[in-house]
Amino acid sequence: MKNIFALIIFSVLSLSSIAQPDSLYKYIEQGNKAYIENEFEKAILAYETVIQNGYSAAELYYNLGNAYYRTKNYKAAILNYERALRLAPDDENIKTNLEFAKNHIQDRIEEIPKLFIVKWFDNFINLFSSQTWSIISISSFILALLLAMLFLFSKSVSIRKTAFFFGIILMIGSAISFYNAYKQNYKINGIKEAIVFSPTVTVKSAPKTNGTDLFIIHEGLKVKIIGSTHGWKEIKLSDGKIGWLPDDSIVII
Repeated sequence: MKNIFALIIFSVLSLSSIAQPDSLYKYIEQGNKAYIENEFEKAILAYETVIQNGYSAAELYYNLGNAYYRTKNYKAAILNYERALRLAPDDENIKTNLEFAKNHIQDRIEEIPKLFIVKWFDNFINLFSSQTWSIISISSFILALLLAMLFLFSKSVSIRKTAFFFGIILMIGSAISFYNAYKQNYKINGIKEAIVFSPTVTVKSAPKTNGTDLFIIHEGLKVKIIGSTHGWKEIKLSDGKIGWLPDDSIVII
């Protein structure tokens, strides 16, 4: 399993305000120190304190996932690796550790095969996070505007042609990057997924305890939430199976 990040730089945390930064930074340092000293429960408590204060970062969830993994709480490790992966979809360390954690759960469900072009496009979008795609989109757009000015005001025909050609490419690149940023943001905020936390769950055909038993799933499995009503969630597995389970048997990613 890939080790903990040596240091989380506080400035990379997603801060909506700068409330109590020094105390929270101390918790991060305490968590890192406790992890290095194999005091994983202390590390978990420190990292969870930071998250409960409303701050998040891929590195933070990654380290928390590592700490849970070391305590053999694999469902919690998977939950935090998945949260980290949403913020840093291109991070190979997170992907590797997530697979290590999944090796310890009971359910290994095969996904419905995707078309090659769909799989390739998904991999392309996952090259960067939403923030990185946004930066690429804005930068490309600004450069395209500069080239447009060069096209309008240059007296050289060759320069005007070059500016026009590369300006069009940059505008297309900006549009594609904007779309990719939107898709990554939608994956974080629009798609609702969860990790099963109950040791064993019987998935029902309807949102009621006397509904027909459809199949059984176990802790650590990731499910997609497609519906909700009165303390029940309608879920879909990666192989296409659909059913209902109680709210308190899962934790939202």
